[in-house]
Amino acid sequence: MVDSRETKLRRAFVCGHPIKHSRSPLIHGHWLRQSDIAGRYTAEDVSPENFAGFIEGLRSGESGFVGGNVTIPHKETACRLADAPDELATELGAANTLWVEDGKVRAMNTDGYGFTANLDARHPGWDKGARAVIFGAGGAARAIVQAVRDRGFSQVHIVNRTVARAQELADRFGPRISAHPQDALGEIMQGANLFINTTSVGMDGENAIDIDFSPLASDAVVTDIVYVPLMTPLLDQAKAQGFAIVDGLGMLLHQAVPGFEKWFGRRPVVDETLRSLVVADMDAHA
Repeated sequence: MVDSRETKLRRAFVCGHPIKHSRSPLIHGHWLRQSDIAGRYTAEDVSPENFAGFIEGLRSGESGFVGGNVTIPHKETACRLADAPDELATELGAANTLWVEDGKVRAMNTDGYGFTANLDARHPGWDKGARAVIFGAGGAARAIVQAVRDRGFSQVHIVNRTVARAQELADRFGPRISAHPQDALGEIMQGANLFINTTSVGMDGENAIDIDFSPLASDAVVTDIVYVPLMTPLLDQAKAQGFAIVDGLGMLLHQAVPGFEKWFGRRPVVDETLRSLVVADMDAHA
């Protein structure tokens, strides 16, 4: 028998495969408690072969979810299966946030928003420059390229070991974007105002590489979307060389804001309490 209290809960999810290490339930659970909202946010392990059925259950209402987050490996499929992906998600070809409205599954991608909101909060004025260097051209780079372009950078240089992958992104996002091989990194960094690592280099403190950040403009900002560890080897190097740095944890926190507002009707705040909560969880599982 279903508890009557359960039927009143607004339920949202994060789905992926695997999903057990997601910190999204921790983030949204904190906001639900903080706002005293009758809601629940759970992690759902959905395999690729079951994902279409999961979306149909969301659309029909049978699942009981009002919406949720989508992570690896479902972001591209989510965008394709949604009835109404927004303009940013359509250009990216990937969605990370879903909600049901008027019987339709709607989709957006908040990764770029999370990236820019983190920089806005931790280093205001980061977007006053003209040249950005994006290191890496994998799936994580897509939303970053789009967000940096849309914030007005006139030159966005993607540097990647495989130039063809970088060129695919340049072709996708327009004439202000250019692709370069990794051995041209020093030259491309000359006078740049923003350096972004979108690769897994330094994740868990492994596979670190040495980068000389001295060609950057003196007031340049260096940021890393990797947040485990919080201070990645690249950020350590940049800080030691005298550059402003922004870690990647805020991107995770801020990208969650628009979805929570859609599902639960209140816009949450990313503050030091939430940040400390997630850092403590990271330390506990280190």
